[in-house]
Amino acid sequence: MPFSRYLAVLVLLATLPLGGCLFHTHRVEQINLAILKNATKQDLITYVNSEAAKVQSMQATVDIDTAVGGAKKGRVTEYEQIRGFVLARKPEMLRMIGLYPIVRNRAFDMVSDGHDFKVWIPNKNRFVVGRNDVMSPNPTQPLENLRPQIIYEALLLHEISPGETAILENGTETVTDEKGRQSEQPDYVIDVIRSRADDSWLSRKIIFSRIDLRPNRQLIYDELGTLVTDARYTDYKDYDGLNFPSKIEIKRPEEEYDITLTILKPGLNQPLTDDKFVLEQPAGAQVIHLDHTPAATNGGGSH
Repeated sequence: MPFSRYLAVLVLLATLPLGGCLFHTHRVEQINLAILKNATKQDLITYVNSEAAKVQSMQATVDIDTAVGGAKKGRVTEYEQIRGFVLARKPEMLRMIGLYPIVRNRAFDMVSDGHDFKVWIPNKNRFVVGRNDVMSPNPTQPLENLRPQIIYEALLLHEISPGETAILENGTETVTDEKGRQSEQPDYVIDVIRSRADDSWLSRKIIFSRIDLRPNRQLIYDELGTLVTDARYTDYKDYDGLNFPSKIEIKRPEEEYDITLTILKPGLNQPLTDDKFVLEQPAGAQVIHLDHTPAATNGGGSH
């Protein structure tokens, strides 16, 4: 087993009031509208494209938390937090390395050039190769369904290109503060529509807080309209003049796994040479090819 793990059980306890009523209500605080900031669609598009242009690479030290399971699997298994490194370079290069706690031996090493990926799992002596646009789900080993490109699409917010159509929505969401108090908070939503030939589809939803006008969530869809990635961005910090979230949670609802990256050192815009994204097949490793069956694209976040 690659990581020591423990079981996190989510239990919902429902009790009926003595009066026999089947429903209960709770108070949802209303946010002070005076503190909300306003923006136009063009303002938000300009912000996304400007911030995307500022970050061209990342060489980050991170803590990695992983959970597997949900409604389909009936339970949630959480893995022990591990230390890792994330190297990303636009337009589509990514490498992610995980280290075992304490001993710091390599738990996994994965790399992607946007089209193909490789994953080395030393503990199992397995070297997995395949294409990012081919999904071969393994329900018994859900973490092996992870593709480096999924991390890349959620990690770096990509520009809204001139070939895409953007639509502005005014939305609301219920947020919970550190004391457990809930409030209804207005937000802005940019729907990003992509087209190919005579077909169009919703590629992404980028959700902005009205408190600071920063993106706090990105929903990525495939061409069939399925939500494939739900990414949340919190705790923005200033790194040498660049605002970047220090916590990124990436949920994959179809495969039912959740990866949270807590960024300790972001290492933004440091030069990364091609050799940083080379992962050679170890001698004697069992090679597994996951590129046999074509499938719908994983999402529309990358360009």
